[in-house]
Amino acid sequence: MRYILLVFLGACSYGILSTIVKLAYGQGYSPAEVVGGQIFFGFVLTWIPALFALRHKPPLKRILLLLAAGLPVGSTGLLYYNALQHIPASIAIVLLFQFTWMGVLLETILTRKKPSAPTLFSLVLLLAGTLLAGGVLDKGISEFSLVGVIFGLLAAVSYTLFIFFSGKAAADVNPWIRTSFMSTGSMLLIFLIYPPAFLTSGVLWEGLFGYVFLLALFGVFVPTVCFTFGVPHTGPGMAGILGAAELPTAVFSSYIILQESVSLLQWLGVVVILLGMVLPEWARHRGKSKAPSPLS
Repeated sequence: MRYILLVFLGACSYGILSTIVKLAYGQGYSPAEVVGGQIFFGFVLTWIPALFALRHKPPLKRILLLLAAGLPVGSTGLLYYNALQHIPASIAIVLLFQFTWMGVLLETILTRKKPSAPTLFSLVLLLAGTLLAGGVLDKGISEFSLVGVIFGLLAAVSYTLFIFFSGKAAADVNPWIRTSFMSTGSMLLIFLIYPPAFLTSGVLWEGLFGYVFLLALFGVFVPTVCFTFGVPHTGPGMAGILGAAELPTAVFSSYIILQESVSLLQWLGVVVILLGMVLPEWARHRGKSKAPSPLS
């Protein structure tokens, strides 16, 4: 249960990001400054605890593997932010949430085990809840853009790979070391695309720092640590289902902090998503309680 809670917490931390990004954009900061600052301070935060575990430094081959495993961390945000430039946020979040079934599909292909009936039913609930909570039924898809859809789906693929590699890449390496090298790989990717001009332009200490530090905390440090510790014990399929906690958190944070209006259908979607997340674990515990005792 503690590992399930870890993955759940990591997913919830992602849900806060959209609110912080909207606040930062509202102050006139560019995507390059916001994304670059987020990844840079995420790199700093993850390396602070890792420095105390460097006596267990992994071999070069493992380091390179972890750097590669960190690429989806940066690419997910990069692709999602680009999607938001072409399509409404309600459509972008629905596309991103396709990772729920992508994670289960990936685990099915790799393990060659069919997902259980409760898991499949859970996915149906998650997809239905996402359409409701994302406001698609309220707002429609009038601002449809093929480019935005492609970016959104690629973000979902990237997020699926991040969850998968969080549990598989060099699993025997110290989790703090794994997290720090993954964040390093993410930073290298982002700085290759967005050179870190914000470090020398002075904008960082003129107000940007507060936003990017929070984005680094909730968008890099907390989820990467939670997934690194939790996914090896829950599996990528279950982690993908728990990842759906991001959308209800996004709805709550935008409602409370940004005071955005949330319709009854959106609240209904939040409830449906929560039910879809709880169902597989409830079914698993119910199956265990009904299993015959070895002594009977």
